[in-house]
Amino acid sequence: QVQLVESGGGLVQPGGSLRLSCVASGLTFRMYTMAWFRQAPGKEREFVAAIRANGGSTHYGTSVKGRSSISRDNSKNTVYLQMNGLRPEDTAAYFCAADRGIILSSLPNPNQYDHWGQGTQVTVSS
Repeated sequence: QVQLVESGGGLVQPGGSLRLSCVASGLTFRMYTMAWFRQAPGKEREFVAAIRANGGSTHYGTSVKGRSSISRDNSKNTVYLQMNGLRPEDTAAYFCAADRGIILSSLPNPNQYDHWGQGTQVTVSS
């Protein structure tokens, strides 16, 4: 049974930073593309970032590009999302997702991912 468990969310002031973590179990982690999505109340789930299994190439959504960095540690079955320069509009629940066979063009599509975590809340407010 695949489990993805996110952590690291919380309340942060505008301009601050957070590092989210997602620990995976029940899968061969190194073979999976890992991604972060976010969803604010009343809005659709939005692609944040992804890191591929082979070679670990990274890809970012336009709203966070230049302010965020995704990385993975295959020895710990963990994917990270470092977010800097946080803005109130970054407030959302952040979800970790995993898929083994996803193609490059489908990375931003949440419907293409097989496994999801429960999410961690990020609130950016003064």
